[in-house]
Amino acid sequence: MIVEDLLISFGAKAKEYKAGDIIFREGEFSLFYHQIEKGQVKLNNYTEDGKEFIQNIFSAGHSFAESLLFVDRPYPMNAVAIEDCHIFRLPKSNFLNLIKENQEVSLNVYQCMAERMYYKYIMLYNLSFQNPMLKLKQLMDYFKSYSEDKSPYSFQIPLTRQQLASLTGLRVETVIRAIKTMEKDKILKIEKRKIMY
Repeated sequence: MIVEDLLISFGAKAKEYKAGDIIFREGEFSLFYHQIEKGQVKLNNYTEDGKEFIQNIFSAGHSFAESLLFVDRPYPMNAVAIEDCHIFRLPKSNFLNLIKENQEVSLNVYQCMAERMYYKYIMLYNLSFQNPMLKLKQLMDYFKSYSEDKSPYSFQIPLTRQQLASLTGLRVETVIRAIKTMEKDKILKIEKRKIMY
C-alpha cells in the first residue's frame, strides 16, 4: 500500500514473525502501522467457548488495523501470523507525519479503509443469512469482485475451508457440505481440492 522506500525513509523497521506468532493482542493499544512484505496475517477473536472468529486475512502488500492509529482505543481483535511473515512496522507518530506530508499516500490509506468498511458492511449483512450457501456465495462474490476475469470458475478462492468457516461463523463440516452442494449446482468447481469460483 505504501512504497517500502518511503516507509523506511520515515523510520519503518522490518520484523520477522513465525507462523502462529501473535503480532498484537486484543486490548493492547496501537503503536505501529503494519504492512506485510511477505506472508499472511489474520485478525481474529475467540468466543467464550474458545471458537475462533476470523475478521479478515491479509497478505503481502497489505496493511492491517491502520484505522486504529487515528483513535485512542485498544485493539478489538488479535493479529496472528498464519505463515512466516516479514512485516514493516512504522511508529504511529511517524505514520501520521508520513500521511500529512504525502497527500497521495493519505488518499490511498483512506481508500483502503473505505474498502475495509465496505467488506465489514457485507460481512455484517452476511451474518443475517441462515442459509450457509448464501453466506459462502456472498463471501466468494466479494473476493472475486477484485478479479478482472468474471467468467465462471476463473477465480481460485484463496482460503481454506476452515478459514471460510471462521470468516462466516459456520462450522467447518457445514462449509464442506455446502461446498459439495454448490459444486453439484454448478456454482463452483473443485479442482485438486481448490475451490474455483
